Amino acid sequence: MAAGSTYTPIATQTLGTATSTVTFSSISGSYTDLVLIFNGNTSAIANTFMRFNSDTGSNYSMTWMAGTGSSALSSRESSQTRLLIDIYGYPNPSNITNKVMSFPNYSNTTTYKTVLGRSNNSAAGTEALVGLWRSTSAITQIDILTLSATTFSIGSVFTLYGILAA
Repeated sequence: MAAGSTYTPIATQTLGTATSTVTFSSISGSYTDLVLIFNGNTSAIANTFMRFNSDTGSNYSMTWMAGTGSSALSSRESSQTRLLIDIYGYPNPSNITNKVMSFPNYSNTTTYKTVLGRSNNSAAGTEALVGLWRSTSAITQIDILTLSATTFSIGSVFTLYGILAA
């Protein structure tokens, strides 16, 4: 493993105003992997989503498993216009949600892109997911979205890290 810090902060956004979309753009291809960490909540109970490079086509699929403390669930979706990144680990006005999303080989231009994620909301549940963006383009932009009538709350923090090759 390489000496020094593994995670290099690329950008952090701490929301000073409520918004329904947070965007990281002009993402350099100089890392091997990306990690996005979200700590915050929303104005209402709502799922959150991702899109890459402004792609609104039906190119997203996901498989997830979740637990609520009393039950376990799993499902999958395909041919979606955005990647659903939570089912029970969703943000809400009352509880801070923590999400960690990993993007291995995000700049590779010969394979589809995968996303590995986990979310936790102490009041709702926890989950793990794998997502697929059916594109061989390098990820240069990540949009994190809420449903149109819901916003990420003031003080929510989004940090994007680059991981260098070991």
